[in-house]
Amino acid sequence: MLPRLTNFLYLFLLVLPFTFTLAHRIEIDPGEKECYFESLQPKDRITITYEVGGSTGGGHLDIDFYVTDPQGKTIYTHHKKPQGSFSMSADRSGKFTYCFSNEMSSYARKVLSFNVHGQLYIDDQEQIAPVEQEVRDLSAGLQLVKDEQAYLVVRERVHRNTCESTNSRVKWWAIVQTVILFSLCAWNVHYLKSWFEVKRVL
Repeated sequence: MLPRLTNFLYLFLLVLPFTFTLAHRIEIDPGEKECYFESLQPKDRITITYEVGGSTGGGHLDIDFYVTDPQGKTIYTHHKKPQGSFSMSADRSGKFTYCFSNEMSSYARKVLSFNVHGQLYIDDQEQIAPVEQEVRDLSAGLQLVKDEQAYLVVRERVHRNTCESTNSRVKWWAIVQTVILFSLCAWNVHYLKSWFEVKRVL
């Protein structure tokens, strides 16, 4: 039983180098952009998911996203969206660049969370044991679950921030209304009282 477990762990560790996952949380100032690149070989696969988790100054929760190939040609664009996902298989080797742009905003800083999941291509002609293939499939499935959980965490954070912001605005609006109401009541009392005052003429 122990040798079988050892072989399973060995195969699992063997699969790890063929996949990679990066999670980031950045802030992009108004009028600026942030770019990153991944060096890929033909048939390597990469998936990028992102979501705007906050904005200062009352700006919209949106961002521009685009991807360029090693020759600098834009192969994908996504304009003014709060979230998105992009997946591709490289058709050539080189540095593929992806950018998050806040250049359309002049005052709002954007808080952005994004995940990068990659899978290196392995030639199908290699002799792969059935157990190793199962481990690779299991690793890919677990990575998909992990990416989905990270996406749900970001969504929950965005919704929580929205609820907290709404509750704060409602609270302060209620306080302002209360102050205005008491001020009007005091003014009415003072105004009506002045009608019944007896004015003495010396």
